[in-house]
Amino acid sequence: MSTDQNAFASIADELKTTADAAAFVEKVTSADLPSEAVRIGTRCVLDGLGLYVAGSEEHSVELLIEDAEYVAGRGEALLLGRGETKVPASTAARVLGTAGHAHDWDDSQVSCDPAHVYGLLTHPTIPPLTSALVMSQQLGNVNGHAFMLAFLTGFEIECKISEWMLPQHYLRGLHSSGTVGTFGAYATAAKLLGLKGDNLRSGFGIAASLAAGIRCNFGTMTKPLHVGRAAENGVTAALLAARGFTADPDALDGPWGFYAVHGGGVSAEKVSQGFGKIWTIVEPGVSIKPYPCGVLTHPTIDLMLKLVTEHDVKADDIAGVKVYAGTNILKPIRYPIAANHLQAKFSLPAALAMIGLVRKAGKREFSDQFVGSPAMQSMQRRISTELDPEIEKLGFDKMRSRISIHLKDGRTVEGWADERYRGGPENPLSDGDLEAKVRSCCEGVLDRDRQASLIDAAWSILQSKSAGRLMEIINKV
Repeated sequence: MSTDQNAFASIADELKTTADAAAFVEKVTSADLPSEAVRIGTRCVLDGLGLYVAGSEEHSVELLIEDAEYVAGRGEALLLGRGETKVPASTAARVLGTAGHAHDWDDSQVSCDPAHVYGLLTHPTIPPLTSALVMSQQLGNVNGHAFMLAFLTGFEIECKISEWMLPQHYLRGLHSSGTVGTFGAYATAAKLLGLKGDNLRSGFGIAASLAAGIRCNFGTMTKPLHVGRAAENGVTAALLAARGFTADPDALDGPWGFYAVHGGGVSAEKVSQGFGKIWTIVEPGVSIKPYPCGVLTHPTIDLMLKLVTEHDVKADDIAGVKVYAGTNILKPIRYPIAANHLQAKFSLPAALAMIGLVRKAGKREFSDQFVGSPAMQSMQRRISTELDPEIEKLGFDKMRSRISIHLKDGRTVEGWADERYRGGPENPLSDGDLEAKVRSCCEGVLDRDRQASLIDAAWSILQSKSAGRLMEIINKV
């Protein structure tokens, strides 16, 4: 460990962020929620609901549904994709959370800190939203205001822990959506259960020991399972804490706490921000994804779309494509040729091949059938990536890349990706675009009337008398 890391680790020994987190969860009220946080939070809820529907078709999710049916248990919350079938809340959370992340289409936490690699924090919505949905069903009397308060509480806890911990957490190979997402799900469930005092702090300790997820599983079924387990484990931690199950009351802090063990320490300067003073969902914000793949690919996909559209480049015109970027993009987006849709989510050649072929990169294109087609396999082999030393020198506070498309007639079409990428806080999707995304998520699963009901229910969540009924729309009950 370096001298700086030792210094940060020693700071973690002195901090009491577990106590602060528990106090925030216990005391925050709807009156404390900024209107902008509620507005953005409602958009995140709508986005998440659509993603559950999209994920319900995934083979990985179907396997989890079959397992949940086999194990069965007390009927507390609806099992995704199985109508009126109910299973224990934690089991329902595992399936639902995995579905929400199955397409890698869920939102991304933003950081303006150059010490962090932009785009490599958490997918913040799905763990706390999943927790809110299953606990609302178990409790049965959760109105829209309580639902939104619990969701935003978990969202804030998750994002602050992710931002404050040193970036070594992710760089070591841990997947923060799985690890830190556990705290988001826990805080939401704890808020709805009304946990207080020692029980509440013990729950953070239980969550800290359950948190898991490693990046070697990117491009496989287990990557979205990280988020499903985060939701399941967060709910489990809250239910155990409610029963009086004990854990270290300062499990985030100290030499053996979560920050030190998982990330090598914590930034004291950032910790001084506190919880809920500046809400992360508002500042620096959240990115709602236009494409179902790693957010690090999105500016490059948009650039490819711009180049082929403006220059009317047809698939047969392309002799080769070279993508230039830094290691912040090229290392995580690691598949040179994608053999299936899971690998395609972490492959620039795959995503750009989709654009080159059909000028789209949506749910249909990110399918095994499309990715494995001869046209896709051929086009991918015309696309390569290369480390650009000049881009590398600019740092990792933005997602920077450039493209050169070499045409068969000898011409070259090239350009730089827009750092104000579509979907990010500086260039967000409009409400209309978000609704269109949700409809595309639901295509083939819910009919148009059900889609409209889902969208209307999300926009009017604060007026709901029973927020758990959102699952009835998704499950066509």
